[in-house]
Amino acid sequence: MRHKSHTPPSPLPQRHGVDPVRVRLPAAGTWGTVREHLVERFSGAGAGVVDGMFDAGRIVGADGRPVAADAPYVPGLFVWFHRDLPDEVPVPFPLEVVHRDDHIVVADKPHFLATTPRGSHVAETALARLRRELDLPALTAAHRLDRLTAGLVLFTVRPEERGAYQTLFRDRRVRKEYEAVAPYDPALPLPRTVRSRIVKERGVLTAREVPGEPNAVSRVELVEHRDRPGEGGLARYRLAPATGQTHQLRVHMAALGLPILGDPLYPEVTAPVPAGDFRRPLQLLARSLEFTDPVTGEEHRFRSGRVLAAWACHAGWAAGTYDGPSDGQ
Repeated sequence: MRHKSHTPPSPLPQRHGVDPVRVRLPAAGTWGTVREHLVERFSGAGAGVVDGMFDAGRIVGADGRPVAADAPYVPGLFVWFHRDLPDEVPVPFPLEVVHRDDHIVVADKPHFLATTPRGSHVAETALARLRRELDLPALTAAHRLDRLTAGLVLFTVRPEERGAYQTLFRDRRVRKEYEAVAPYDPALPLPRTVRSRIVKERGVLTAREVPGEPNAVSRVELVEHRDRPGEGGLARYRLAPATGQTHQLRVHMAALGLPILGDPLYPEVTAPVPAGDFRRPLQLLARSLEFTDPVTGEEHRFRSGRVLAAWACHAGWAAGTYDGPSDGQ
């Protein structure tokens, strides 16, 4: 019988709500020292960066003591260190807590704020912010929203319960509803259910539809439309994804000829905006979450209070000057 390997607890505390990096040395390898492995593993950072961390005593073992650069390589050994945080422009919009109990936190995320640390977004993420603001260092995300999408995100308070809530999303037992602002096409029959096969390749910004068995299903409904001078035909849509492929709703809306306002990727990739440019956010909002709590059995129904700027004031959104009700602007 195989025994599950034990992962020691981190000897380092969080910094700014961000966990230290944990590295387990592979079972097989030809490295003579811990340093040799880390230099190869993090080759993109350069040997000088790794050596500097060893010199400063920033790489530690399970006992919290610094690991020497010439420490022998031991397969299965764990080491920890804190990454150097990137320079981040603070996202200047509130992260609202919709619900909090002993098991979960539901937050209403603004546009431009990543859900969890990744790439150049680390301390300026919803998870890191909530850990700091609520003093909940063990908080984890049960699912994710795109950085550019606003709305409801579910977090778990107790690490041992995270799997139960993640299973809800995996098994499609969470009823999710989104709202979007996009062009209006009177010739397009709605409501309709869109089914297609979507693939997203690592390193490629966009997802794409390909022939094959559908793995992405979205319900698209027209809520209301209007045609005001200077706006063209605009509409507000209710979107209900039955699956969770990357960028699914954005891909499906673009394929219908209804690209969501403010989308920098669909139907065409546009030039990246400078860091700190928070104008004209993507007009996509995770409006509601409904599910039966797998731990307490309670029926939960949560709803975002945000307003999409392009619907409230299209001219203000287009000019990047809208300062009305909160939508991350």
